[in-house]
Amino acid sequence: MNALDPAALDGKLPEPGTHAQVLVVGGGAAGLAAAIALAEDGLEVMLVDENPIDPHLIGLDVPLYFGGRAGAAVQNQARMVEQIATSDPAIEAAFDAGVDVRLGVSCWGLYLPGPASRALPGPLAALTDGTQTWTVGFDRVLIAAGARDFIVFFEGADQPGVMGGQAFAALVDRYQAFVGRSLVIYGGGEAAIETANRALNHGFQVKALVDVVQEPRGDRTKIEALEARGVSIRMGATLTAAGRGPLGVTSATIAKNDGRFETFECDTICLALGRIPVIELFESAGIAVEHDARLGGFVPVSPDGFATSSPLVFGAGDCMGVTEALRSRDDVEADARRAAQAVVASFRSGPVAHEAREVTGSDQLAYRRQVVEAMLESGGNAVLACQCEDVTRADLAGIRPPRYLGTPPPACLALDLKSHAQNGPLNHDQMKRLTRVTMGACQGRRCREQVALLMAIFGGVPGAPVPLAGYRPPVRPLPLSALATMEETPGMAEHWPVWFGIPTQWIPYDAIGTPEEDAMLATHMHL
Repeated sequence: MNALDPAALDGKLPEPGTHAQVLVVGGGAAGLAAAIALAEDGLEVMLVDENPIDPHLIGLDVPLYFGGRAGAAVQNQARMVEQIATSDPAIEAAFDAGVDVRLGVSCWGLYLPGPASRALPGPLAALTDGTQTWTVGFDRVLIAAGARDFIVFFEGADQPGVMGGQAFAALVDRYQAFVGRSLVIYGGGEAAIETANRALNHGFQVKALVDVVQEPRGDRTKIEALEARGVSIRMGATLTAAGRGPLGVTSATIAKNDGRFETFECDTICLALGRIPVIELFESAGIAVEHDARLGGFVPVSPDGFATSSPLVFGAGDCMGVTEALRSRDDVEADARRAAQAVVASFRSGPVAHEAREVTGSDQLAYRRQVVEAMLESGGNAVLACQCEDVTRADLAGIRPPRYLGTPPPACLALDLKSHAQNGPLNHDQMKRLTRVTMGACQGRRCREQVALLMAIFGGVPGAPVPLAGYRPPVRPLPLSALATMEETPGMAEHWPVWFGIPTQWIPYDAIGTPEEDAMLATHMHL
């Protein structure tokens, strides 16, 4: 207990009810392969995977951009658990190997030893199934959180029927719950080609595949094969608008480089422009990250693609970096087994010496900036930059506060991103505070990267990325009812009144420094 402050939490938090030698977060190809390899090496392994996603989170486009195209089947959790369990033979193999597999459980926080966590009984992961929350202790954690889609907005993007390629794959392959019939796919790389083939192979129509560049970034032979299957290929074109209807998207309009427009009737616009490594748990836990345009954006700093800046934390799969070229499942699993070897070595003889990570591939940031610049030119600044908080591109460019605060003062109206950038580096977290951009319930998954690019473009910053907007737990939206289930010891509860005993915290902002404040303190507060 803290001798200086009896109200401090030091020594009062309960021990976690469960402990795992290795906690694996993520049940995709990488997480399953790593978990099986670790279990076969004799370690006690727990694997948590948030699939099936809570339907409320699907509605918030968490963790993927589902875009209102998930059918009613996702409401049946029992069916979804069975669906997920049978969708991948590796899940059964993990059970057979002795892995403690927890489906429908997400990790929303990772807490490592450090100055800010001295009150904790040890390294902890905070888990939830949507109805309750608990902690698990661990000796090592391997994160295999995968990747999400790079998202851009356009007129009409704020309605059902605009979604990401990763979400489309999940709904079609794992959930069998996609509601839609005809698609226009935005993107011309390998991810877009894979999305188009997936849709066609499941019996859906693909009206067009659209990309801003003149030459396909994906395999030309595969593009020609799609064209032979009836897909219209439109290179050098920009998606400008989605038609609006009572059930969502009714069409996709594109602007071609010759100045003409073309419209395709469809009920779904699928964004397959690239993938973003999911690093929320790494960054919020204090793991060092860096930007590598060849690896899809911000990734954990790693000498070999497995180890991180913490000796307790390892990574595997797409969360450690993605390239434009898609890897086969065999390659992903082989890398995951090497990550498992690194974890095993950390128990036995310290860090294992792996070959230095070799990074190849093109500059994905340059392509994404080209996409956003083309959409600015064709769509203008009235389009939303952040759907959750109703922040337009113009609001961001002008650093405008939320509209509900009224007309901004002259000093605010005189400021914009261009002038702001002249006074120092642009800061995404600062823009969140000033405009509320990326502050919504989706936790920035729909707009984080496009907002950073818009900041760079409006601020006149060439090339280099805008620094990462920080992540904080919970990295998944949580209902208060689930948080309320966490165990509270008598020692924790004993000093709760301390936090409610600061009289001035109950004074309305407008009353501060007025006679009304003195009257409220004298009448209502127990000093």
